[in-house]
Formats: sequence, structure tokens, C-alpha cells
Amino acid sequence: MTEKAVLAGGCFWGMQDLFRRHPGVVSTRVGYTGDPSTPNATYRRHGNHAEAIEIVFDPEQLSYRQILEFFFQIHDPSTRNRQGNDIGASYRSAIFYTDDAQKQVAEATIADVDASGKWPGKVVTEVTQATEFWEAEPEHQDYLERYPNGYTCHYVRPEWQLGER
Repeated sequence: MTEKAVLAGGCFWGMQDLFRRHPGVVSTRVGYTGDPSTPNATYRRHGNHAEAIEIVFDPEQLSYRQILEFFFQIHDPSTRNRQGNDIGASYRSAIFYTDDAQKQVAEATIADVDASGKWPGKVVTEVTQATEFWEAEPEHQDYLERYPNGYTCHYVRPEWQLGER
């Protein structure tokens, strides 16, 4: 049995590249979500959707909490509508929860990140109910696997880790 996580943290290329290699991740796909008023989103027409990643994972190998901890380690959740050189609502930090349990884990993880004092500022990540996920065009899927030297602003920050609970 698998579960699904939907996250936004800047350009979806870099997020997908790091998550797809994570043990316990079964599959990933990039797309657009977060703007119910813009159906059939595309790269050229995505309204106020965020560039996001859908992660299918095996909860016996990887918990939702571990996914969120890695998410907060590979992007800066303290910058509003921005990651690296990418600016705008499309690049916002967001957790799109699929049920109340995910919402509770998201809120608790954010509280722990803020309490840790290890990040450069308070978390501005949205926590919102998941809506329709519009899969991005084929040229955006696994982009950095095909173009290893392509653009990314995502990387693992070893100092941004929560301690043992």
C-alpha cells in the first residue's frame, strides 16, 4: 500500500530530482496545483497554481513526517513566493494535505522547524487542502535526469535538520 504527498517549494525540477532518489519513494511527477479557478493548467497557463510535486511513497519505508523534514531541508520555507532566482506565487512553499492526519503532521512539523531556530526565518509555508493536480507537460517530467546540468535551486542543507524527538 502506498500514500501520496503533494508539495510545492519552488521550481518543480529540483524538488523532483532530489525526491525521486529518496529511499521509500515509489514515484514522482511534477505539475500544477493550488488554484481551483484554473482548470487544465499548463506551463504557459497556470493561473495562481504552484509548481508542485506529487510523491507516491511506501509508508513502511518512509513516513509523511520524514518526507516533510526532507522537504524543509531542500528548500527555504522562510521566503514568501520565492526560491532562488524564481519569484512569484508559482514558486511558493506549500503543503497540500490529503487528509486530516497529514494536516496535523504538517502543522506539527512546521512548529518544530520554527522552534528549532535552525532556519533563516519563520516558516511561511501554506498548509492547505489538496485540490486537483494537473500533470505538467512531458518535457518537465524528470527534467534534471535528462539534463543533469540544468537549472535547480534545490540542494540538501545538512545544517537544516530537526534533532531527535
